[in-house]
Amino acid sequence: MSLTPERLDRFARHIVLPEVGGAGQMALAEKHLVLIGLGGIGSPALQYLAAAGIGKLTLVDDDKVDLSNLQRQTLYNERDVGHGKAISAKRWVTLFDPALDVEISDRRIDPVRAATLVADADLVLDGTDNFATRLAVSDACVKAGVPLLSAAVGRFQGQVAAFAGHLPDEACYRCFVGDAFDADDCDTCAEDGMLGAMAGWVGSFAALQAVRVLLDGVSAYGDSQWSRVNLLDGIKPGMRQFVITKDPACSGCGH
Repeated sequence: MSLTPERLDRFARHIVLPEVGGAGQMALAEKHLVLIGLGGIGSPALQYLAAAGIGKLTLVDDDKVDLSNLQRQTLYNERDVGHGKAISAKRWVTLFDPALDVEISDRRIDPVRAATLVADADLVLDGTDNFATRLAVSDACVKAGVPLLSAAVGRFQGQVAAFAGHLPDEACYRCFVGDAFDADDCDTCAEDGMLGAMAGWVGSFAALQAVRVLLDGVSAYGDSQWSRVNLLDGIKPGMRQFVITKDPACSGCGH
């Protein structure tokens, strides 16, 4: 595969980076990323993922755009209110870069649907807002041997972590949170509030980490950082990192 003169010009700022280069940019063009959740995290993440030239994107969300979303979900505008997020997101990507291959799913995720969605992905980025969906996606990724990048945000805090539970010594998302959250319940930003820019920080950092995972083994920037959780603090502000150990008794990836 080679990049056309137009693509070379579009991604010139990537290509001149020794850590990415032409080989890295061509690799991104051949990758398939599944983005689950097109809200506060998924919106800014998608903008930077598309800008990075990731060749195939599958966009998953069963929700519709609400006026209250516009405080943090930068992908949408008032004309999108009442319309499906997946359709609106695809429209944005198509206008932004028609060369990208975009598929959508606007059906609610369950374990069966999750398995179908992640089957041929190079990476799954989960920015959904409930544990039941997150755990279903994590379990599907482990079974399919697909890495998972998990991102979450609330109030002034966020977290981003890459999991590869299908690998012998690496944790999965279920190792991190356990089995207590399979029920479809959790606090929401409608109840707790969220600084809009905090969602932007988490979403853009998740996109950065996604590029890092996809370039692992391809260019110097590639570094999957499996099982490491990055905590983002918008009050101080600051970041810290810790490592999750694989749980041998984990129902998702244990033995």
